[in-house]
Amino acid sequence: MPRKLRSLRYVNASNPTQAVARTFLRWTGLRAVCHRGYVLTSGLYFVVHDRLSAAQLLLLGTAMSLTLVLSDIPAGVWSDAFSRKWPLVIGHGLLAAGMVMTGLVTAFPLVLVTQVLTALGWACSIGADVAWLTDELNQPARIARVLAARGRRDLAGGAAGMIGFGVLARAAGLAAAIVTSGAAMAVVGLYVAVRFPEDNFVRASGRLWAASLAVFGRGLSLARRDREIWLIFAATMLINAASMTTRLFPLQLIHLGFPSDPVLWYTGLSILASVVGMAALRLVEARIDGAGVARRAYALACFTGVAGLVLLASAPSALIGSVGVLLASGVAYNVTRAVSEIWVNRRTTSEVRATLHSFLSQAESVGEIIGGVALALVAGSAGSSVTLLTAAALIALTCLLVARSRTDGPAPSARE
Repeated sequence: MPRKLRSLRYVNASNPTQAVARTFLRWTGLRAVCHRGYVLTSGLYFVVHDRLSAAQLLLLGTAMSLTLVLSDIPAGVWSDAFSRKWPLVIGHGLLAAGMVMTGLVTAFPLVLVTQVLTALGWACSIGADVAWLTDELNQPARIARVLAARGRRDLAGGAAGMIGFGVLARAAGLAAAIVTSGAAMAVVGLYVAVRFPEDNFVRASGRLWAASLAVFGRGLSLARRDREIWLIFAATMLINAASMTTRLFPLQLIHLGFPSDPVLWYTGLSILASVVGMAALRLVEARIDGAGVARRAYALACFTGVAGLVLLASAPSALIGSVGVLLASGVAYNVTRAVSEIWVNRRTTSEVRATLHSFLSQAESVGEIIGGVALALVAGSAGSSVTLLTAAALIALTCLLVARSRTDGPAPSARE
């Protein structure tokens, strides 16, 4: 079939499966607008208005990661056992509550509560979204392309959110922009409640506790027996550990002579990184159905990340360092995240799909916690350049693991 006819841009709205894909991608973009706008404005609000210290800022990130570690798997099991749609709706409600509250409180304990609420909201959504799409689209051959397109839509929405809420913050203040982003997230949750069907999901039989334990056991059994899933989990932990160095990117660029208004220029660089990521994911989307493409795309993205971090660590100027940022943030981290999601989705079955994606999220969170602590120690003793090179070594190890792996054939059944 010609690529033009296979493209998501050429869809027939009367086809229910096409409508599912379009609804999913539209929701992805809307959520990204709200989320990235919130991340931009709240990050500035914590420093400018709440005047949080560096230790308090790190504690907020740690609290979010720990909340995700504790809640990811129960939320994923719930999505597999009882519903795919309603955990998403509840997750949006928690996100909206945490986001609105962020713009209304200043005391650090209350700020900490806002971040726990947003982490719980993400936990409810992780896995449930991909599982819902896979069930309702019901076209295995198209799932990978839709998920790759989801990555592009997320980046596009994120860029729009940074611009839109950045302008709103300048006009009405940071607090107003934060509260508006939370209210908009609540509206997106209503969109999910109204527009997301749930026609193909089969609810687990039995009582709540017994059914949940059965789902968790099947998911754990599948993950334990599939070496490719273990490979993806290990690679995800290493990549996310290395990605903690993104917090050092602005500092390194300023040291290299970034322009006098670093906030404005770094925001522009972040938007450009989103554009580069969209282009990279478009290439992945066009080829992801081929045999072994996921493994090769992941390895190539890792290689690009190594090049980007080495370039940033050793750059003679801010311009060259910015190219390194684009390679690492724009290509490597975006492509590896999208491909790992596609790869895991191919290796699992409907009855434990959200549970396996929650395991993947656990690998991300654990990698971030371990990487954040370890790289902070390196940064404290050796500086940002050595820390960036250490992260590059982690990604190089990931590249080697993935490149040397071989596919093991079809994933084992969760009921085997």
